[in-house]
Amino acid sequence: MQIHARLILFLLVSSSVSLFAAKPNIVLVMADDQGWGDMAYNGHPHVKTPNFDRAAATGLRFDRFYAAAPVCSPTRASVMTGRHPNRMGVFKWGYPMRPQETTIAEALKTAGYATGHFGKWHLGSVRRQSDAHPGVNGFDEFLSAPNFYDNDPILSHNGKAVPIKGESSIVAAEAALEWMKKISRTKQPFLSVVWFGSPHGPHVAVEQDRKLYEGQPKANQHFLGEVTGMDRAFGMIRDGLEKMGIRDNTILWYTSDNGALKKVGSAGPFRGLKGQVYEGGLLVPAILEWPEVIKNHRVIAGRCNSSDIYPTLLEIVGVKVKNQARLDGISLASVIRGGNVSPQRSMGFWDMTKPGIGTPAAAWMKELYEAQQQGKDLPTPAKVPASAKLPDPKYSTDSFPGNAAWIDGDWKLIRKQDKKGKVTLEFYNLAVDKGEQQDILGTEGERVRHYRGRLESWLKSVVGSLNGNDY
Repeated sequence: MQIHARLILFLLVSSSVSLFAAKPNIVLVMADDQGWGDMAYNGHPHVKTPNFDRAAATGLRFDRFYAAAPVCSPTRASVMTGRHPNRMGVFKWGYPMRPQETTIAEALKTAGYATGHFGKWHLGSVRRQSDAHPGVNGFDEFLSAPNFYDNDPILSHNGKAVPIKGESSIVAAEAALEWMKKISRTKQPFLSVVWFGSPHGPHVAVEQDRKLYEGQPKANQHFLGEVTGMDRAFGMIRDGLEKMGIRDNTILWYTSDNGALKKVGSAGPFRGLKGQVYEGGLLVPAILEWPEVIKNHRVIAGRCNSSDIYPTLLEIVGVKVKNQARLDGISLASVIRGGNVSPQRSMGFWDMTKPGIGTPAAAWMKELYEAQQQGKDLPTPAKVPASAKLPDPKYSTDSFPGNAAWIDGDWKLIRKQDKKGKVTLEFYNLAVDKGEQQDILGTEGERVRHYRGRLESWLKSVVGSLNGNDY
């Protein structure tokens, strides 16, 4: 079974009536490897994040916001689709989305939105011939990298390699602002996705950011300096929206793609790091501003997820997708209007046993630039093709290798399946043990059986999607 990528355009219906007034502009900003604790407002003892702090004290601050996966590309796929990334085969870093997926950009275009992507993509190649670059996923304009990128990068502008001077996060923010200014003059609403390449290693902060941390070890100076570089870029976006006169009716939503880095990053009081399904590998900073609607600062203590971004924005704008594939996210529109997240919210995670795909962005973009300077172009690297072909043979619905977790309210079950198929479980009460230090598996037999059943039922549904049963 194959479904051509662009057939999904016929599955979209025109927008219905929005629950809010005029259609808002939308700016989605994401960090690369910033942990929950890598923010001054979350108690980091050294990092300087004045712009993030101001936003967190003005709009909605999500204190329990989860990345859909403990690594980068999968979480980015969840933002694009509202679905758990394993449903579309984005198992680890470097995997492209299937062309069958409906993205937030494609959905919002049916409501008249202009769409742009700036910065890290990491959901496929950004070359012209790619069947997975931002342009074939609904973005009118893109200036993007195939993976994280550093200062003075070469980026792909709609398929053309362009060298750009500047601090990496500032480069993305400036390009996004230039595009947003152009679109705002037309009065057309826009979706601007700005994905920074920081603070992914190797860490090389520009001097003005590094020198703020001269008392710290050198590695920390550069890591913290990159976080401050992102903060400056985020502040540029906030100020730029104000100068354009459109900040009041613009949703500005910030988060990160996974939990904290080993050695230099901070998970705050939580256990685990990037790559793990403990809280520290999944919890990330998240802030949402929308001055026209969010009049008063609030802290959202309920559990939310990067998969929630897609259904939230579709409900706000009033877009419905015909034959919508199964979503894992829920709409937070009522939360934005002043409501609360259900304390019994449940969500699943699954870090499948699969290797990541190396995507050396700097080398690939240099190669592309040199070829284009000679009047040539290059095909998509063989390592990262996007295919509509579904698995053959299909994945098993009885075996779920890797590490999975199910959260229901304050209860959390972790399921680990090794290469030999052996399954081990851990069970935590996050209400009294947010650091996941006390495994109570042996004293909660009935609850463990109940939540294991729910988790494995969800895992079967993910495999069903992976095998193509919900397209």
